[in-house]
Amino acid sequence: MDKAKYIWMDGKLVAWDDAKVHILTHTLHYGNGVFEGTRAYMTQNGLAIFKLREHTKRLLNSAKITRIKANYTLEELEAAHIELLKSNDFTSNVYIRPLIYLGYGIMGLNHVKAPVNTAIAAWQWGSYLGDEGLENGIRVKISSFTRNPVSSTMGKAKAAANYLNSQMAKYEALEAGYEEALLLDDEGFIAEGSGECFFIVRNGVLITPPNDTSLESITQATVLDLAREAGIPIERRRITRDEAYIADESFFTGTAAEVTPIKDIDNYIIGDGKRGPITKQLQDAYFDVVYGRNPKYKHLLTYI
Repeated sequence: MDKAKYIWMDGKLVAWDDAKVHILTHTLHYGNGVFEGTRAYMTQNGLAIFKLREHTKRLLNSAKITRIKANYTLEELEAAHIELLKSNDFTSNVYIRPLIYLGYGIMGLNHVKAPVNTAIAAWQWGSYLGDEGLENGIRVKISSFTRNPVSSTMGKAKAAANYLNSQMAKYEALEAGYEEALLLDDEGFIAEGSGECFFIVRNGVLITPPNDTSLESITQATVLDLAREAGIPIERRRITRDEAYIADESFFTGTAAEVTPIKDIDNYIIGDGKRGPITKQLQDAYFDVVYGRNPKYKHLLTYI
């Protein structure tokens, strides 16, 4: 990981190596903390955060769901993002990680009296699944781990505790020689990747599952808007694993993953094993938006 100069912690810019917490930080033990993954792109007009408002709203919604009383407002958090990026000498694309967590003060499962802390870190980071993956696609394994069911966790919160499931699925996939995991829900339908939403293309129709058992994805929503604008037919419905095997195209979306093609699932080659034409069309359109090349969507960028 590339170090930056500063991390924003509860209203102060702290030197990267000094951004520390106590070993008895409540979230570290019990997992109740919420975070976001946000990107800033180096456009022709300088660094710009993509969909800052949407990401900040989701962060605060996650806190509300998990009964954490956020200690900063939406506007204050947005200003903190801008302050942090201005304070660091970034020269390329940046990944931003805001975190609302329960700090040091109490132990035990009753979290209500734990102090609430907020931090925002940012660092230069390229493609999550690799530049080669963006062009040539990645190998995906359907996981033996079921996506956390809605009856036991609150999947609309981007909560730290939810990601142990994803971490184990990712580890399993990597150990088996794949690059990413694909999780099924508790009824056997495809839910999402370890940190991405899932799409297939069949007979020219773009298909992605509803967000019943996945995070409400900001990138997924962007790609669907771009598909509608391009006149691509869309279906929001459940997908079985065997339907995924016979898709013409498949790809993941996410803030980190952006738009990443899938070339095989469980060693079933998807299409011709390369990035498909609709995937490329939507990938190109997405990058035009986040890099500020599409004037229609410039309002979604916060320039630093």
